[in-house]
Amino acid sequence: MYEELARTATLDDLTLFLLDEFGGLPDDDPGRCISMLRRDLLSNTEGRPTVHVPDVDASDPEHAADRYGDLIEDGGLHLALVGLGKNGHVGMNEPGATADLSTRVVSLEPSTSANAARYGASTSPTWGITVGISELMEADEVWVLVTGAHKSEILQRTLEGPIGPAVPASFLTTHPHCSFFVDESAAVRHRD
Repeated sequence: MYEELARTATLDDLTLFLLDEFGGLPDDDPGRCISMLRRDLLSNTEGRPTVHVPDVDASDPEHAADRYGDLIEDGGLHLALVGLGKNGHVGMNEPGATADLSTRVVSLEPSTSANAARYGASTSPTWGITVGISELMEADEVWVLVTGAHKSEILQRTLEGPIGPAVPASFLTTHPHCSFFVDESAAVRHRD
């Protein structure tokens, strides 16, 4: 998706909010979400958007999360672009997260923490700051990207199972303008 955006879009006059950020990683760690955004999108596109990042390096991360949530609330989100985690998380809203939760500091499940290595993290982070499901539900539009056969079971549970905290992404299915963009391998279990 980032490759397509880099090829076809200009980001001038946009304001981007990172959905989440890993805590406990060095500022320049390649596994940080901002590092990935810079590497995979910003360095390959025309224009320079304003980019906001949760301040995981703040001396008081809880306060930093509150400030980040306030910043989002001030203008709202027009488009929320999220991925579907293998355990049903969206952002760092791990299983157990409810629809009323806002931006906050979170502990990561071991599987989410281990995924950071896939992005080049120097160590496995155990916490982060994430935008909450409540802010995602208030976005004008939500796009959920789902790729790979390893996501087929959780995609099925998200779309066909009960809506609730066991699969936090399931809450997004009630958003009036939510679209799932799914590749063929992820869609093998879904019937529709």
